[in-house]
Amino acid sequence: MNKNESTVWKFGDNIDTDLIIAARYLSSSDPQHLKKFVMEDANEKFASMVQVGDVIVAGENFGCGSSREHAPIALKAAGIKAVIAKSFARIFYRNSFNMGLPIYEIKQTDEIDKYDKLIVDEKAGLIKNITKNKQYSFKTIPPFMQELVDNGGLMNLAVKEIKNCKVNC
Repeated sequence: MNKNESTVWKFGDNIDTDLIIAARYLSSSDPQHLKKFVMEDANEKFASMVQVGDVIVAGENFGCGSSREHAPIALKAAGIKAVIAKSFARIFYRNSFNMGLPIYEIKQTDEIDKYDKLIVDEKAGLIKNITKNKQYSFKTIPPFMQELVDNGGLMNLAVKEIKNCKVNC
């Protein structure tokens, strides 16, 4: 497999934050703790089988439910490279970028199956399905939000900015 290729994990509509990381595991916000239980109630084998660089492809309203930041933290800690869905709950959308997890909206997620191999080109706004020889376009991430992803999230970016200010202010 090409190092840029990602394996797909497929989920449906209305995957809420409790399915992503159940409330019973929120005694800690430690990413290493959360990744052990990610998606457990949606697919009990997910946490033990997901590989670094895999992607989730889902339907409508991914990340609905509570506003917990633990959901994108758990996905990112488990190695998820990106989430691709028809639509996202707004709070999950923002939390994902704040945690440094890129998410992309396309309407054709029904054409992508579990275990398909994808290449995501975030700069070109293109997803290539290697398995099915298809391509899908998405709206590229605005530069400020891409900067969040590139720096691993809002807190990392803030620390970087503070350090730069101490040197250049």
